[in-house]
Amino acid sequence: MEIFVATGDMIERVLDILTLLADYPQGLPISEVARRLELPKSAVHRLLSILVRRGLAVQDEYSQRYRMTVKLAAIGFRFLAASGITEICQPSLDRLAARTGELVRLALVEDDALIWIAKAQGALSGLRYDPDMGQPVVLHATSTGKAWLASLDEEQAVALVKARGFVVPSRFGRPIVRDEASLRAELALTRERGYGTSIEEGEPGTCAVGCAIVDPQSRRAIGTVSVAGPVARLPPERIAAIAPDVQATAAEI
Repeated sequence: MEIFVATGDMIERVLDILTLLADYPQGLPISEVARRLELPKSAVHRLLSILVRRGLAVQDEYSQRYRMTVKLAAIGFRFLAASGITEICQPSLDRLAARTGELVRLALVEDDALIWIAKAQGALSGLRYDPDMGQPVVLHATSTGKAWLASLDEEQAVALVKARGFVVPSRFGRPIVRDEASLRAELALTRERGYGTSIEEGEPGTCAVGCAIVDPQSRRAIGTVSVAGPVARLPPERIAAIAPDVQATAAEI
């Protein structure tokens, strides 16, 4: 019987491949995976073969491209179901969505990032804002990210953003934060009012308000709750009006 021992470096490379493939649902050829990760094609082929064998990736019969399967997502959903997080939080999200008539989302802090894990859609007709939950949270250009950053030590918050850079994805609108000075000013304003805002920053034509969910024992933010929708329904004055409701929901959760 063959004994296989995975090294730490091999495990890291497997995770790098999964992270890369997550952004390409149509798949990538093995040569492109190797080029992007700066690895030999032979090593990439071996690692992809492991992922295919475990059902985490598949090679298209015609294009020969490799893509992820939904098995990894299913594992994540299984964890969330077992943890009870969404079951506990969903009623609060549903109530806030019904009161505001907009999209409500919950994100949790994971290491040095925020991950979307649940949502409730309050817009039953007309314009609906319902983005892909799989997109990463850009900390300095979203209401959710600003709300969490403002809860941290300022130097830690600045270091997190600088490590990622101030450039935003092409789908984003007009970010207010473009350098360290504007980041510090925006965090001060967020702390002062108790919530973060995004006015056509995360996406043109959309606005959002987000509040941190604070663990009452550790006093650390463990996640955020936000409301987002079209700018026509969420002008600055309405954001200010619904912010207390968002804060109350964050406290309730």
